[in-house]
Amino acid sequence: MRNDKFLLERLEQIWLLLFNEIPKLNNVVIKFKGKSKNKFGHIKKTGEDTEIAINSLFKFDMIPEYIIDLTIAHELSHYAHGFNSPLKKKYKHPHKGGIVTKELKIRGFDKMLKKEKMWFKYEWPKIYEQIATFKN
Repeated sequence: MRNDKFLLERLEQIWLLLFNEIPKLNNVVIKFKGKSKNKFGHIKKTGEDTEIAINSLFKFDMIPEYIIDLTIAHELSHYAHGFNSPLKKKYKHPHKGGIVTKELKIRGFDKMLKKEKMWFKYEWPKIYEQIATFKN
């Protein structure tokens, strides 16, 4: 089963390899938090820090790593756009006009986005039913 250390390592790798021009202007904390069928992650400010939360159900090894990586990259896109980060806001709304999807495609996640769509539709409902009641 995955832990918060795993998430931190993934965040650091993704930031270094794919978001390296985005300055890290505050402390960014990442952790597993919450259980949701439809929400994979979120980003919020906690005082001066930024918190990225990843669905706790993603601790289970049956969740493909690319789903976690894509969720982290999605939240990093928000950070890069100035949402819940010290960076200047680039847009008025965090998702309007598909700005996150466009950002992810520019950064090479286009195939993963297609894969995620199919996984969410066909695999996630079955997996969710298996793991949603587990205490973790």
